[in-house]
Amino acid sequence: MSVGLPSGSQRRRLALVGVPGAVAKGRDFTRQALRDWGWDKTETSEDTLLLVSELLTNASLHAHGCRELVLAADESTLHIEVHDGTTTPPVRHPAPRRGIPGGRGLYIVERLSDRWGTHTYGTGKAVWAEIEASRLRFGMAAGR
Repeated sequence: MSVGLPSGSQRRRLALVGVPGAVAKGRDFTRQALRDWGWDKTETSEDTLLLVSELLTNASLHAHGCRELVLAADESTLHIEVHDGTTTPPVRHPAPRRGIPGGRGLYIVERLSDRWGTHTYGTGKAVWAEIEASRLRFGMAAGR
């Protein structure tokens, strides 16, 4: 298998319904995709794994579990989507409370991604985040 993005774009899907250890499996799936696309050698690739972990954890804890992880990549953007089992939008707490665990997931998503949002469909929703490909190639981080 050759390393690097194919001309055009590529989309990878990982079904997660009923899968034990969905967060770890999603991270491994993402790590392999980043490696295949040649985007695994910067600090932004580590940020991407944390971003995927946060999205999957939020779906597991607050949205009736993860249904699917979708990664779509082209020459300019990595688009990450986590599909879950509720149409209720995620809620970003006004401010994380010092010394109290939890409530930081969407702050992390906001900080590490270039854009993020949600869209609903049928009985679920997708929470998505995007990272500019230039950051994955050269290591520039959002919000820093």
